[in-house]
Amino acid sequence: MLNNYNTEDKVLLAVDCIIFGFDNEELKILLIKRDFEPEKGKWSLMGGFLKNHETLDNAANRILHHLTGFHNIYMEQLYSFSKVDRDPVDRTISVAYYALINIEDHNEELIEKYSAKWFNISEAPSLIFDHDIMVEHAIRRLRHRTSTKPVGFELLPEKFTMRQLQKLYEAILDEKLDKRNFINKINALDILHKLDEKDMNSSRKGSFLYQFDKEKYDKKVLDGFTFKL
Repeated sequence: MLNNYNTEDKVLLAVDCIIFGFDNEELKILLIKRDFEPEKGKWSLMGGFLKNHETLDNAANRILHHLTGFHNIYMEQLYSFSKVDRDPVDRTISVAYYALINIEDHNEELIEKYSAKWFNISEAPSLIFDHDIMVEHAIRRLRHRTSTKPVGFELLPEKFTMRQLQKLYEAILDEKLDKRNFINKINALDILHKLDEKDMNSSRKGSFLYQFDKEKYDKKVLDGFTFKL
């Protein structure tokens, strides 16, 4: 027999989650204080080990639900990290996911339970093991996704202003965008509903609120298109 399962090396398989949020001004990342050794007390991504009955997506959903209280979070499998000595305790391969959530909807009690905290991306502390590298990969993936597809369903409230949408893009891309050009390109996609309601907190005249048209958006994704700012 070419392969014998009993004689092959066994390794642990972990799932680590990079959780992004947006507070209407800054792109943020949710980190936890590690409560066991090694690296106890240091900042870490939320993660756990794959169970025998789980797929990788199942494990990622379980981990995200434990920390946020959410089901059906938007997430993407990102990359596998298999450096031999990446975990000092045992040989562990990690599959990283990134997730997008609306900060306003998160479960504050769960976050307090896990000693978790939101950090601005630019102010996040150094993380354990190779978690900083995972975050760098996730930011690059998110920026690429932003440059090819509209984003906002997962990070914005249900109703939002055009300024909030532009601030989201600027936070992800880490650059200032021309207001007129941004609005023209967003409107050309025809995936927003302009509402009769206004946000009166933004100015004396107020700013019109918008909603995504998910049906139109999903159709465009299926038909195939690119979105460049």
